[in-house]
Amino acid sequence: MSTVGDGDELTVPDAKITVRISGKDTGGAYELFEVDAPRGEAAPPHRTPWPKVYYVLHGRMAVLLDGELHDLSPGDVITIPPDAPHTFTVHTPSVQFLAFAVGDVMGAFFRDLSENGFSALERHGVTM
Repeated sequence: MSTVGDGDELTVPDAKITVRISGKDTGGAYELFEVDAPRGEAAPPHRTPWPKVYYVLHGRMAVLLDGELHDLSPGDVITIPPDAPHTFTVHTPSVQFLAFAVGDVMGAFFRDLSENGFSALERHGVTM
């Protein structure tokens, strides 16, 4: 169980990420993150080797996925397949969304990115 205020907070270049359920809590089966991002563009389009899902809680964002733009508002959800080029842009002062990922690699990536910056990309198979 994870309650309000629980979870490690990580700062990455385009967001604050709270680890709500870590891979160590699920035996490496899945992870859940709360992402708070400010208005503007996030990372340039990139590919990650793991699948993930975004579920918007607050604010509006556009997700560019495989060259197609998807506008998301609270309650909207999008699936991002592994190795699909993607990024997002926040249209409101901020956006808050849940990011769900299969396995335990996304959390390791976020921790490395938070601690070591962009040098983490190559170590985790993230390509631009």
